[in-house]
Amino acid sequence: MSSISDLPSHHATTRTLLAAAGQVILGKDTQLKLALACLLARGHLLIEDLPGVGKTTLAHVLARLLGLDFQRIQFTSDMLPADIIGVSVFERSSGSFQFHPGPIFSQLILADEVNRATPKAQSALLEAMEERQVTSEGVTRPLPQPFFVIATQNPTHQIGTFPLPESQLDRFLMRIALGYPDREAERALLSGADRRTLIATLPPMLQADELQQLQDAAALIHASPALIEYVQALAEYSRRRNHFVNGLSPRATLGLLAAARAWALLEGRPHVLPEDVQAVLPGVVAHRLQPGGELGGLGSEAIGRHLIEAVPLP
Repeated sequence: MSSISDLPSHHATTRTLLAAAGQVILGKDTQLKLALACLLARGHLLIEDLPGVGKTTLAHVLARLLGLDFQRIQFTSDMLPADIIGVSVFERSSGSFQFHPGPIFSQLILADEVNRATPKAQSALLEAMEERQVTSEGVTRPLPQPFFVIATQNPTHQIGTFPLPESQLDRFLMRIALGYPDREAERALLSGADRRTLIATLPPMLQADELQQLQDAAALIHASPALIEYVQALAEYSRRRNHFVNGLSPRATLGLLAAARAWALLEGRPHVLPEDVQAVLPGVVAHRLQPGGELGGLGSEAIGRHLIEAVPLP
């Protein structure tokens, strides 16, 4: 069991992890830090961006460095829930049906292009992401721990996509975008080694139990009453003003506080500051809030900034 006295060691470990990941994912230090904070907060990550900007590479890098069992699921329009969860097959030798686990039974799942599957196939992830278990043919089976889903989705205006329902979007703690690399990073990409070759050379830096210790440590980061009041004020603003179709849910506020604690751990501090909340806020709220009324034309990237500017600090 981890304790707050281990914070210097945890901070050094996470800095080393982020530095190693930054050697492969160039020029995206903030996005890498958000992804790691999401994992330390025991959340799931949604990456929405154009094909080819490194979404899948990021998932491979995290799986490699964290020493997690990894499965990639390519979502397609003809996918069925059994393709994800698994299926029971009759075996003559035993004279009974035997369950054959699907790819969901792994520690880190890359749900690649998740919005290219139909809502029926997408729904297979709901129970897994929320309860860390799956139910098939009346039997509930626990998933490996830790369990983390990184889903990628293409922009919804592209052909062959099915928008994720609000209930599934709410299961993702964060949504981030990688975007195009800057000129310096792209030059290094063009002149350097292939990213897949670099990933193969990365050594695992943690074991599953060590990762769980980091997650336990993040949960112990102190949040003062004033800080919790600030989180509540952000949620209340989203609910009471006629700016959004629906406000932040209790799951979202719990996730926001957990993500802020994880960010404080990455900063090497034993307590959460308002700056930690503001750092993770855009990633936590942008996919949960749909602007309406006066904010009807506000883009998803600007939602977090609007909340930060509108709600005063404690």
